Amino acid sequence: MSQILIIEDEPIIRSAVRRLLERKNHQVKEAESVEEAVDRFNLKNFSLILADMRLPGAPGTAIIAKAEGVPVLIMTSYASVRSAVDSMKQGAVDYIAKPFDHDELLILIDRTLKQGNMERQNEILKADLDRVYPVDGMVGSCPAMQEACRRITKVAPTDATVLILGESGTGKELVARALHNQSLRKDAPIVTVNCAAIPEALIESELFGHEKGAFTSADSTRIGLVESAEGGTLFLDEIGELPLAAQARLLRVLQNGEIRRVGSEQSRLVDIRLIAATHRDLKQLIQNSKFRSDLYFRLRVVELPLPPLRERGSDLVELAEFLLDKARKQLNRSPLTLNQAAIETIVSHNWPGNVRELENAMERAVILCESNEITPDLLAIDTNLKQLHPKIPADNTNLSLEEYFRHFVLEHQEKMTETELAKQLGISRKALWERRQRFGIPRMKVKN
Repeated sequence: MSQILIIEDEPIIRSAVRRLLERKNHQVKEAESVEEAVDRFNLKNFSLILADMRLPGAPGTAIIAKAEGVPVLIMTSYASVRSAVDSMKQGAVDYIAKPFDHDELLILIDRTLKQGNMERQNEILKADLDRVYPVDGMVGSCPAMQEACRRITKVAPTDATVLILGESGTGKELVARALHNQSLRKDAPIVTVNCAAIPEALIESELFGHEKGAFTSADSTRIGLVESAEGGTLFLDEIGELPLAAQARLLRVLQNGEIRRVGSEQSRLVDIRLIAATHRDLKQLIQNSKFRSDLYFRLRVVELPLPPLRERGSDLVELAEFLLDKARKQLNRSPLTLNQAAIETIVSHNWPGNVRELENAMERAVILCESNEITPDLLAIDTNLKQLHPKIPADNTNLSLEEYFRHFVLEHQEKMTETELAKQLGISRKALWERRQRFGIPRMKVKN
């Protein structure tokens, strides 16, 4: 039930609107002028104020400044584009011309109230998140996550290059966006590039742009992704997949702030902040002559490691509940809870796909749930590694993500489709394809 204040000097109109609103179960108060409304009522107690434009004393729009954020709808008998624009400029949420249709007024009021409720809920949620999780979207209180949040808060306002380290699905892009959103560049763009998703032959052109005629299909000059981030942040995900030639060009950007489009002899200055991420061991890549050591040292001004989900202890359940609530709100479901068996299943699972896999599991559970309780079967995860991976020792907890992926895909690719493989690994089909390319595992047809 909403409290609505009507400010109208015509008793007949005021009474008619009051009856209309009370039939819709709204609580209604009345005033004949802005001055009377301010004297008699605490305006912050109202969900909506409906004010006539022309009143004795101050005009109806004068209530806007005094309402302290309460939405104000303006009514007027003098319908014109100018009066509508003027009232909106002063902060009115909307405008309706008299004589108005009752249904039109009710629809407008209902829409305004719903929008106001949503904005208040978002403000409350944001305040809760800012209090509990001071870094955008980062959930967790284990020591490793607390240290990550401290580093983000310290380095975000600077222009220092950051290297984010962590397995696939640990939230590296989320951290990059948090760094950007808390920086002085937050009003400029953040451009995200997955280096593993761009074919090697195109990576230099995509990143640095090209001139017309630089190669056969270069029909026109093209600005690269680095230039697109001018004034903002460039986030290079999976930078360990960047070819050596592109690494040399990127090093020049970091050293001199210069780029050179493919096919151009002229350098251009760019103003960007670089954030990079990888799940690879860059030191090992350097030893294998696949990554430049000078670029590595330029990138790791600040290193920001993210722990895998299996090492985050009690964060696991907290994060599962957070993602469950997020999913049910997005899907417009009533509150849901994890039963004890579901919690035990979540805790015992290894989560090779990390937070992304957990998020997918929560969303799937919300979609399939037909009650108010999430049970283990809705999660569609299997914690019995020995049964799921017969060639991987169940007690071997030291497998790297690459080793785990290789074992699983090689063991099951003859029996599973790509969709089934991706589902079991808790990743998307696109991510499965990218890892096949990266690890050199060719795709095989499913045997009938």
